[in-house]
This record gives sequence, C-alpha cells and structure tokens, in this order.
Amino acid sequence: MNHALPDVPCYLNGEFGPLAEAKVSVMDRGFIFGDGVYEMVPVYGRRLFRFDAHMERLERSMAKLRIEAPMTRAEWLAIARQLIAAVPADDQWVYLQVTRGVAPRNHVMPPDIAPTVFAYSSAAQLLTPEQRHRGVSCVTARDFRWERGDIKSTSLLGNVLARQISADAGAAETIMFRDAHLTEASASNVWIVREGALLGPPKSEHVLEGVRIELLRELCEECGIGFNLRPIAEDEVMSADEIILSSATKEVLAVTTLDHQPVGHGALRGKPGPVYARLYEGYQRAKLLQSI
Repeated sequence: MNHALPDVPCYLNGEFGPLAEAKVSVMDRGFIFGDGVYEMVPVYGRRLFRFDAHMERLERSMAKLRIEAPMTRAEWLAIARQLIAAVPADDQWVYLQVTRGVAPRNHVMPPDIAPTVFAYSSAAQLLTPEQRHRGVSCVTARDFRWERGDIKSTSLLGNVLARQISADAGAAETIMFRDAHLTEASASNVWIVREGALLGPPKSEHVLEGVRIELLRELCEECGIGFNLRPIAEDEVMSADEIILSSATKEVLAVTTLDHQPVGHGALRGKPGPVYARLYEGYQRAKLLQSI
C-alpha cells in the first residue's frame, strides 16, 4: 500500500504551500488532545456538493466545542476553490479542519487563542462498478465510542478501532449498536429498508447528523419512498429487507452481507435492493443540481 502524501497544495493558517511541507506546533491542541473538528466535502466536476450543508455542520461542531469560527463561509469557499483548481482530477474530496490552537498543555479550554485552520483537496477514490453492482460486506460491534457522536471531532480513536474490526474481517464497514439499538457505522450513517420504507436512527448525541440525512429525505420524497427516523432495534437490522450506508465518500452503498450472512429475502437475498437502486439514481441527479 502506498502511504505517500498526495502531491497537492494545502492551506494552513493563511498560507498556501505543499502538503508535504505543512507544519504545526506539537503543542497544538489538535495534536495533544484531538481538540478540533473537521469536514469532508465532495467535489464533482470541480463543483462542491451541498457546500452550505457541510458548512452548517462544521459551524455546529465548532459551536459545541466553543471554538470561534475563524472565517466566513465565503472565505472557506474561496480557499476550497483555490485548492480544487490545483488538483488535476475533476472529482475530489476537500478536507477542512479547525483546532482550538496552540497553548500550554492543560485540559481547561484556554481563552483567546487563535484556531489552527487547515485544508487540502485530493483526487476522490471512487468505489468500483463491481462494488456498486455486488454491494459490500459489513460486520457488527458494540458502539464503544464516546457519548458525543454528534460532534464531528478529530478525536476519532474510537472510530479507528471500530473500522479496524471490519478491516481485520475483510469487510467494508463496522455497523454499531448501543443498548441493542442501531447508532451508525465507523465512518458512515446506516439505514435499513422495511416494507419499502427507508428507516434511520433518530437524531441524538450518539449519532453524527450526516449531511446525507436531509438529502435522503429529499430523495425519498422525490421517489415516493417512505422515510422515518426512529429507534431501530438490533434484530430489525439483522432481518432488514435492505441495509444501506451513506457518507461523503460512499454516497449511498448497499450492504449485501452482514456478519457473513446475506442481507434481504427471496430472490434479492444477498443483492442490492430496489430502494437502494432508486436512491443511488436520485443521488446522481442531485450531484448535478446541488453543486456549486
């Protein structure tokens, strides 16, 4: 596996330069405590997808950590567009990160320090047609992460450990449960289909409010698919007609095997289902209409 950094520029605290040469202080609270937040914004045809929705979530996360917003959305947009222009690929992922900044090590939040602002863009690593056609396998695990999953924090050790469970099993994702109810996957929101309707967990401090939640609500309305956010018991997931992942990098993706057992029933058992197919088509239309 190639672990070399991509040869792209980045933005760091007001300056653009090569990503490989970017440096921050070892006393940055993002390095010491994971005290920061981030966003990943998809780019299709050099246009940012649902940019305002991603900025709203970044702003919510900063507010919950009491980090003052370091710049306006217009300034973020200008930075993102300059980074996108420097990458040859038309489809990219723009990464944005804000940490509390540099200060002597102390758990108490220090007042009046400048946030560290970092951003870069790289070519998107898209899923293969085979993965789309066949779907992916997942495994399950107890949700052992911290209680504030609603904050898109750079403190991702719990997610790293959860994702490694599926990596070790040769699977694409780890779907997690807390108190016998679905929360999310290590790096994805999780949906099930029952009787033709798309169901997801309700908003809570245990679940990141994915940008695609509102998008899928819109697509379900457009496609005539029922949509509901409610508590989902573990046995409902295990017996679902379909299971679907959503994230910035996966868009929507069918899960066809869970804990080594095929998902679904009848002729579609172990295959991507019809609700997934309609949502994927709708997602492709949205990419053309909701990018700037």
